[in-house]
Amino acid sequence: MQKKPVGYKELGLVNSRKLFEKAVTGGYAIPAYNFNNLEQLQAIVMACVETKSPVILQVSKGARNYANETLLRHLARGAVEYAEELGSPVPIVLHLDHGDTFELCKDCIDSGFSSVMIDGSHLDYDENVALTRKVVEYAHTHDVTVEGELGVLAGIEDEVSAETHTYTQPEEVEDFVSKTGVDSLAISIGTSHGAFKFKPGEDPKIRLDILEEIEQRIPGFPIVLHGSSSVPQDLVRTINEHGGKLKDAIGIGEDQLREAARSAVCKINIDSDGRLAMTAAVRKVLDEHPEEFDPRKYLGPARDALKVLYMHKIRNVLGSDGKA
Repeated sequence: MQKKPVGYKELGLVNSRKLFEKAVTGGYAIPAYNFNNLEQLQAIVMACVETKSPVILQVSKGARNYANETLLRHLARGAVEYAEELGSPVPIVLHLDHGDTFELCKDCIDSGFSSVMIDGSHLDYDENVALTRKVVEYAHTHDVTVEGELGVLAGIEDEVSAETHTYTQPEEVEDFVSKTGVDSLAISIGTSHGAFKFKPGEDPKIRLDILEEIEQRIPGFPIVLHGSSSVPQDLVRTINEHGGKLKDAIGIGEDQLREAARSAVCKINIDSDGRLAMTAAVRKVLDEHPEEFDPRKYLGPARDALKVLYMHKIRNVLGSDGKA
């Protein structure tokens, strides 16, 4: 059956254009939190309402397949109404994370997404430009914002995988932005996907020198950081103390992310830390109460733990509190 296209404004959503303009001039970053179930969405909305932060709800290709595109659309509409019920509506963007084809981006735009990412970073430069431009041309006719990517992040998260970093080349960014017309650009400066980003003993550093040169070449242009989870060691310990086997999971220091957020970085993606917070809470409940079988009794604490984590990120890492 042919689906009827749905515009994002019908769902009460916004695109990212004005949010990024304010973030760049205000020296903070918008939280981009991934979700694929109800508890994650509840935690995100509650955290952002309580801190009065705008938010980007991110859905990966895998999450969309898992949760069902129709249900996701209604969840997004519900998130807007839920924020209003909590008494402090905040701007909410629904964003496709790491779209890999024009067809996927088009389908998301037609089903109510207000922002999409087309990740052509695995392609040759000219192919990346051509694919990104094609998505931009379609998206902009629907007032949907587009994120492109230059450079490749190492690590594994959902269907995105790479063994090594390819740092973004600053000399390419002006040409890429000019030829594609993208609204924001994801760059590779040392962050990494997944929880197992770096080995024990390493001192991971973001290449702020690359970021600074990119800022100089495209001043005021919105920059995005992927793979920006810090992998809190207290969560790793809780998971392992209650039956988990997460060894050598290390992330990016939050102080470095805060420094990046004060510059042109106006969107920071955080997913793995949320997974860790929820998993730690679920394992703790089931380990301490093995008789429990009601999902609400372990998913409720997981939701609450995620809310606490995300409020911390908003206030102490992103600086987006009070910016709604």
